[in-house]
Amino acid sequence: MAMLGAATLVALIVILGGANRQRDQALELQSRSYDVMILARSLSATIARSEASLGRYVISGDRQVGQLYSEDWSLAGNQIDRLDRITENREQQHRIDALRAAYLERGRDLSQTALSTAYHKNRQAYALYNQAGKAPALAEINRLLDAIIARERILLGGRTQAVMGTVDRSSRIAGVLSVFGTLLVLGAIVLGWLTLSADTERKVAEAEADAARQRAAELAAAVTAATDELRAQEAKLRQVQKMEAVGQLTGGIAHDFNNMLAVVLGGLELARRSLDGDGAAVARHIDSAAEGANRAAALTRRLLAFSREDSLKAESMVAGELIGGMSDLLDRTLGDAITLVANDGSAGWRIRVDRVQIENAILNLAVNARDAMNGRGTLTIATGRATLSEGEVGECGAGDHVTMSVTDTGTGMEPAVVERVFEPFFTTKPVGKGTGLGLSQIFALVRQLGGGIAIDTEVGSGTTVTLYLPRDTATPIALAPEPTAAVAIESATLDILVVEDDPRVLAATMGALDELGHRAVSCDDPLAAPGMLERHADIDLVISDVLMPRQTGPEMIAELTARFPHLAVLFVTGFAGEAKPQAFGDHVLLRKPFTLAGLERAIDAAMARRQRLAPDTIAAE
Repeated sequence: MAMLGAATLVALIVILGGANRQRDQALELQSRSYDVMILARSLSATIARSEASLGRYVISGDRQVGQLYSEDWSLAGNQIDRLDRITENREQQHRIDALRAAYLERGRDLSQTALSTAYHKNRQAYALYNQAGKAPALAEINRLLDAIIARERILLGGRTQAVMGTVDRSSRIAGVLSVFGTLLVLGAIVLGWLTLSADTERKVAEAEADAARQRAAELAAAVTAATDELRAQEAKLRQVQKMEAVGQLTGGIAHDFNNMLAVVLGGLELARRSLDGDGAAVARHIDSAAEGANRAAALTRRLLAFSREDSLKAESMVAGELIGGMSDLLDRTLGDAITLVANDGSAGWRIRVDRVQIENAILNLAVNARDAMNGRGTLTIATGRATLSEGEVGECGAGDHVTMSVTDTGTGMEPAVVERVFEPFFTTKPVGKGTGLGLSQIFALVRQLGGGIAIDTEVGSGTTVTLYLPRDTATPIALAPEPTAAVAIESATLDILVVEDDPRVLAATMGALDELGHRAVSCDDPLAAPGMLERHADIDLVISDVLMPRQTGPEMIAELTARFPHLAVLFVTGFAGEAKPQAFGDHVLLRKPFTLAGLERAIDAAMARRQRLAPDTIAAE
């Protein structure tokens, strides 16, 4: 029995050794197949890169670019030689020989193009390069590479099956021999059984140790991945914080700009009123200056709207008119290299949206399209109509919808990118170029409006993003026409305290009140307002700025109304900043810059509100 056990052990060793050798050979063949496929892919990429360099060389004539073409083409030849060396299959050898012949033929075609470029025969070089793009040698190279890879995959599958069969056969034989040898050893002597038990325990311990090491490695990898993800999120958070700071800076700049515009518009209107009858030419110049100041005021209102954090009130609007009104903003944002095309097919259909939010959405889509075209191309913004069934597009309900689409001629997106494009913080832009929040915010806005969003894209053919918004069928409310700035409003003479920290705005406001026939008292410090009210007991109205050093306008009014409850209040501001709407209470709010007519109407509204004769209003001139 001892001799049989020894013979069984020897047979087991021989069989396992042979199986290991067969397995190693099969694994080597597998590795060779992988090398062949990888090298074939690299060869294809090298040839494509070389031809691209030749194209740039033909266009630019830069000899350094031509040198890149030559180096890449030589590298492709070396890769074919290496592919020949590592391939042992006779069928594959024939394909490689045919590939080398096609490569040499293709090289002769391209060398003529390069030679023409070197001798500055540009017209001939262009013709040869275009002709080479249609040459059969290029198609033959691609066909042969695909055939080599496909055949190598078949060989890889066969070799993998051979490996699995060898391992399975060896395992079965080893199992039978192990059982037989175990029975022999158990039947011969107890010492053999004890030895086998000890060996089994050792193997179990090794397996457990290997498992523990593997778990430790997986844990370390998970910690590393979590750390990298945390760093990436921190970087995105810093970008979001920078964008928030930009918004705050925009609001602050607009505030100062509004103060300057208030002085300009006030001075222009006072100058217009002081003109004699023969000052027609001067009046025209003043009107032109006032028009420019009003355009600047409209720009600051847009800046303030873009810097707001709270949502604005939705309003009914015609989709085509919305896009038309954004043309100047889009032209300035996209640059001269982008050709902007606007098509209105909405036939006057209306939508009910927040103007600022929808303009932000369209602007964001346009900027993304510009980046996809690398700053050069044609961008088309179109509106249209669609009647959808339930769930036809996203979660859109059944009925009429207005479509707003942004189409670019850029690179398009792969399906994997399209699947994640609406995820927060997902972006394909380089670090520092985007936050990954734009499309996710657009998606949330459209969903909030009960609409849907669709993306039609193909790699190399551009992208179209279409917003589906429910049609607003409600009858729009007709707004009463605003009186022009030149109309004077008659009202009683009032005693007014003006609290404003900017001396230029204070002087302009005082002049405007004097022109309107009121008696004004100036105050450049909100903390001095209570003392001035005690000295001037006949004050009827307090006109106060909102953002001032040491104390804000709402804080000052909150203290004054407790001591002087009879006072009417009018807030004047160019930017409310972090002030909440409830901080103004039920007082009238006048936006800077304002006209004399707007100031007079706001004063009348404030006095009427004190007497509870008028509803809540916000004056905006």
